[in-house]
Amino acid sequence: MEGTFTSVHSSPNADIHDVPMNVLIRPFPPSVDVTKVKSLMETLSNPETKSQVPPVDVLWIKGRNGGDYYYSFGGCHRYVAHQELGKPTIKAKIIQSTITDLRSYLGNSTPDLK
Repeated sequence: MEGTFTSVHSSPNADIHDVPMNVLIRPFPPSVDVTKVKSLMETLSNPETKSQVPPVDVLWIKGRNGGDYYYSFGGCHRYVAHQELGKPTIKAKIIQSTITDLRSYLGNSTPDLK
């Protein structure tokens, strides 16, 4: 069907924002290729090419008491490149999500979000 998406990541309604690195929750340690990270660092450091790096996907979940939680699972190379460069923010596609979406990633390890 046209206009149907199969993943929260393919949502056409997601907005792109500069998200502070320190608010991202990354529950899994990244496994990266150092060469790829260095290449991304070079791209991000060049004002003429930095816009070529796509945003990471971030699940935004509202806790039951109103807290905001920002989970990022993919984009490991982009995340590490930003970290290595000491960048305070990262371009992210914010996808409004639910605890059910988060549970699909974390299963029984899903925390109780307040």
